[in-house]
Amino acid sequence: MTVTLADVAARARVSPATVSRVLNGNYPVAASTRERVLRAVDELDYVLNGPASSLAAATSDLVGILVNDIADPFFGIMAGAAQSAIGEGASGRAGGEKLAVVCNTGGSPERELTYLTLLQRQRAAAVILTGGSLEDEEHMAAVAAKLTKLADAGTRVVLCGRPPVPGDASVAALTFDNRSGARRLTEHLLSLGHRRIGYAAGPADRTTTRHRLEGHREAMAAAGLADGQETLTVHGAYDRGAGYDATLELLRREPSLTAIVAANDTVALGACAALRDRGLSIPGDVSVAGFDDLPFSVDAVPALTTVRLPLHEAGARAGRLAMATEEAPPGGVTTIPAELMVRDSTAPPRS
Repeated sequence: MTVTLADVAARARVSPATVSRVLNGNYPVAASTRERVLRAVDELDYVLNGPASSLAAATSDLVGILVNDIADPFFGIMAGAAQSAIGEGASGRAGGEKLAVVCNTGGSPERELTYLTLLQRQRAAAVILTGGSLEDEEHMAAVAAKLTKLADAGTRVVLCGRPPVPGDASVAALTFDNRSGARRLTEHLLSLGHRRIGYAAGPADRTTTRHRLEGHREAMAAAGLADGQETLTVHGAYDRGAGYDATLELLRREPSLTAIVAANDTVALGACAALRDRGLSIPGDVSVAGFDDLPFSVDAVPALTTVRLPLHEAGARAGRLAMATEEAPPGGVTTIPAELMVRDSTAPPRS
């Protein structure tokens, strides 16, 4: 049954006119009343008709691109490539263009759901979600429900660098092979002779963190080094400061470390800074490896050994899928391989 404005008004215990004022934002409304109305909108999953309300099934010229942190090159590269592809393949009503809007969630699950709700109300033509997801069953179920409703309403939904929605082939997913990439990176360090390897991991509640850590531990276990991995792992944010702090903590726990694997290249830069501040050389005393192959990695001193993810190519492909200028992959899911990039920040340990 279609939810109406009157249903929202009844749930919020206000008049339909007040609901309209809140949703249109064209009249001052008390903050408590506004909050009550928006809560009712979310609870009932009410979808606001856009300017072309007579065309209830139509979509707008809006495309939403959700990122965790637009200042992080990992997300900025994908979002920029997607936006460019959307512009190239546009077929909107207003001069053939789509309005691509980058929605910065700041890693907040609440903001992610809010943006999805707003895009649903605006009948967005497409929605692209980038990066890993929060590993919380309630949140993952809520997001999956939102994406299914968006897709059912005619919005094209694309996941870029994110696990697929279970059982929903209408949502296209471009997933990164984080696990295999991490395994090959640790195998590289093991092949050099490293055995005491610390891991500066990302947030423990993110899928990307788990997949990369699983790949690392698979390689360690295959080498007979499964014991003590919890002690040799420190979780933190995906930023330079977290890499710095994690490295100091790893050195405190295991002063004889000969290598550190970082959750991403930015974390690796923090690890390198911490090692230098402790008077240790890279890779002479400690080898350091990152992940993603962000543009600065090759220019770091020493150049950073890392795992390359084709972020620009993935973002561009997500944009084409969002515009339906590229066919969706069979079954809705494509796994994008990762490539090991060996550079100067890793070397055999000193005997």
